[in-house]
Amino acid sequence: MEIKLLENQEKKNKIIFSLTGVDIAYANTLRRLMGFEVPVMAIEDVEFRKNSSILYDEVLAHRLGLIPLTTDLKSYDLPNECKCKGAGCASCQVKLTLKASGPGMVYSSDLKSKDPAVKPVFNKIPIVKLLEGQELELEATAVLGQGKVHSKWCPGLIFYKMPNPDKDEFIFTVESWGQLNPKEIVLKAIDVYDKQLEEFSELIKALE
Repeated sequence: MEIKLLENQEKKNKIIFSLTGVDIAYANTLRRLMGFEVPVMAIEDVEFRKNSSILYDEVLAHRLGLIPLTTDLKSYDLPNECKCKGAGCASCQVKLTLKASGPGMVYSSDLKSKDPAVKPVFNKIPIVKLLEGQELELEATAVLGQGKVHSKWCPGLIFYKMPNPDKDEFIFTVESWGQLNPKEIVLKAIDVYDKQLEEFSELIKALE
């Protein structure tokens, strides 16, 4: 197996690399792991304290969940893998607060995180427009999740093409939404793959 970096577009959070010496099953597995198994942060729960905007709580919660958040994989665990067993602690979740009043547009930059390492990737994502006298106050909880559960936890756009179907060469494009950089997505996917293979190996040994 050989990997060669073809393009590194840092400003666009995008890399293109070639993968040779593997078959299509391996390439497709890697693609799926990058898109659906690599965990990233996203808002999962929202507690509204005030909301006199034109939008219902459910609509705002959905919008908040789709705002990409920078992710620190070294500091947080997936809830089901955390020592708290998903009950909620500093190792698997982070709180963000928002308090705004009209008139004016509420943007993603108005979300204030308890952890500077976890914050909106883009500051100018519009959330809701408040009119004179309208208020919005909430506390949101962000957790690590995977794209196989919900698309809000998908780390980016990942695909490959085969320039020559007769050769085992795959040209991968990894374009991150900004939660992780593209190289982190690739490396984490390989780590996940190794872990899954180890678990599978242990299951096979247990059958002997």
